[in-house]
Amino acid sequence: MADRVLFISWGQVVRGREARSLESFSETIGLYGRLQQEGKIESFDVVLLDPSVDIDGYMAIHGSHEQIAALKEDEDFRSALYDGSMVVDNLKMAEGYTGAGIAPQMEMYQEAIAKVPQLV
Repeated sequence: MADRVLFISWGQVVRGREARSLESFSETIGLYGRLQQEGKIESFDVVLLDPSVDIDGYMAIHGSHEQIAALKEDEDFRSALYDGSMVVDNLKMAEGYTGAGIAPQMEMYQEAIAKVPQLV
């Protein structure tokens, strides 16, 4: 079961690179589909957002710690990131927790809270 997530977001498409951005997007979806079929990731979500501040969309890749760590070193994955960075602004990536991975993180957070005087 996935307990980690790799969150990749992006901003506006670079003007004049719209056609290449569609190609890169399709190639990336294909890559993630193949990685899922091969068991290298558990699943992924693609979200396109209405026009807003800084984020036009994101992809959330779900897997185990080992799967996400291996993915970040995968040559095809890294190549897709570089391709994407040429056609969109503000390409960002962050690793986090999901599913069963949330409870241990919340326990650590509660322990940290207990060390700090609370204002009433």
